[in-house]
Amino acid sequence: MRSGARQSAAAATVHEHITDAVKSPDLIRLDGDLVLARFETMKVYAALGAVRALLRRGRVVPGQTLVDSSSGIYAVALAMACHRYGLRCHIVASTTVDATMLAQLEVLGATVDRMPPSQSLRLDQELRVRHVRRLLAERPDFHWMRQYHDAVHHEGYREFADLLTASLPEGPLTVVGAVGTGASTGGLARALRESGRVVRLVGIQPFGSVTFGSEQFSDPEAIIAGIGSSIPFGNVHHELYDTVHWLDFRHAMAGAVGLLRRHAVFAGLSTGAAHLAASWEAERDPGRLHLVLGADTGHRYAERVFARHTEALDPAGLRPRPITSLEALRPPWSVMEWGRRAAPEAARLSEQGGAPAPVPTVEMQP
Repeated sequence: MRSGARQSAAAATVHEHITDAVKSPDLIRLDGDLVLARFETMKVYAALGAVRALLRRGRVVPGQTLVDSSSGIYAVALAMACHRYGLRCHIVASTTVDATMLAQLEVLGATVDRMPPSQSLRLDQELRVRHVRRLLAERPDFHWMRQYHDAVHHEGYREFADLLTASLPEGPLTVVGAVGTGASTGGLARALRESGRVVRLVGIQPFGSVTFGSEQFSDPEAIIAGIGSSIPFGNVHHELYDTVHWLDFRHAMAGAVGLLRRHAVFAGLSTGAAHLAASWEAERDPGRLHLVLGADTGHRYAERVFARHTEALDPAGLRPRPITSLEALRPPWSVMEWGRRAAPEAARLSEQGGAPAPVPTVEMQP
């Protein structure tokens, strides 16, 4: 380019609705083979895809009320999708829904029932589901979205897979992401594999989650909102996952603070945990592209995590404990080749009505 010549600016897209603007991530190269998909609200893909499919199939109609339980990210995404398509939204909210999210939901027109603090994560989830069932008994015209179990939530991630196919170089890919409902990691990996991509899927779990067999542990400091579960989820397809990492709060915090300190990326705890695990995975497999899923920003963790940044562990000195069986699982960080095996017994849905199989109560700090 000659000196003084102006580089033509890329044209910006004018979106018809805010959901189109926030659903797609920014792709940020963290290191040579490590890329972050940074979302404002990743579950917009799930909510939009689900709502569109339900409307298209006639399972819901404009003006109807959609209801679900949420720890926060999905609640905002569903409220935004309802705003776009002329639907009403009712959220049964976890205690992890903060004042900022609550205000967003209310201004968007959603009605919110906020559950009181519980003695355990399992009790919190069970109370929310029980409350949804009471609402449905009173209002049979409500549609329960069932983000934990309805496979319709996987559909929106095909669009994300198409975006990655167009944006990333060809070749094998390792996807590293937190597993909550299972829709984002599972839906994305399935769509990429069906397109012909060789994908290794790495799931991130907290201690105290039944999903991948760590329910016997508790994390004394905090719950990482939106990942793990103390009840079985039908949308988690264990046979899609190649590797699982279990990390405690302090390691997730180290990953989140390290991501901000080193790369100026302000993201939530689940992203921090995925970043820490993906960095270790990339070191062991140089030359293979690794994608970190960054589900949300760090704003709701400002006080609990980022204001305590001086307490954060140095990520450079942290390594997981490799294990070969769940019996060897130990905090604060373990990793295991899952090998696309079936769900642990306690994470399987019972055959009678899809009700959760009994699991031990896991005491967690609310």
